[in-house]
Amino acid sequence: MYKLFLQLLRDEAGFVLSAELILISTITVIGLVVGLSEVSSAVNNELGDLGNAFNSLNTSYRYGSMSGNKGTVPASAYQDSQGGGSDIAGAAAQPES
Repeated sequence: MYKLFLQLLRDEAGFVLSAELILISTITVIGLVVGLSEVSSAVNNELGDLGNAFNSLNTSYRYGSMSGNKGTVPASAYQDSQGGGSDIAGAAAQPES
């Protein structure tokens, strides 16, 4: 048993492999952390741009009155507020004459 203990104590065959593996693993983990941080930043920037694009949409509309055979539809309009929110105060306009 003492000989086996001395043999294991003097055995350094796996040390180089372990040290290389730890070095490669450490470099890989550091690279992954930096890479994922950059991906996170890029995704946040793109989602901010997408939010700004949705906020700048103008959903205003207007159409005049329509009349046809036995029916009339009054005019309608909606003016979107500048802040991107909804403003339903002007949703129904007076029919045009």
